[in-house]
Amino acid sequence: MEYHTYQVYILTNKNHTVLYTGGSSNLKMRVCQHKEKADPKSFTARYNVDHLVYYEQFFDIGEAIAREKQIKAGNRQKKIDLINKFNPEWRDLYFEL
Repeated sequence: MEYHTYQVYILTNKNHTVLYTGGSSNLKMRVCQHKEKADPKSFTARYNVDHLVYYEQFFDIGEAIAREKQIKAGNRQKKIDLINKFNPEWRDLYFEL
């Protein structure tokens, strides 16, 4: 049986001044789209938000959507705390996927 996974992620820009939270069923492809600015008018393209600094993986899409909403509802400091706990150096994790 094949299992599908769903990821919730946070991207930032080079100077870590902008945070973006999203969800995907193919994280590597999705981050690649952000990096290539596939949609030049998108928020992430306009603000050069393409560094993957945080992600979580789920087997249940409902849980993933709920978690994405929870992270989005949190303030900036809560997102920073999540990133610092998971990835204290704020490395671009895309290259480790």
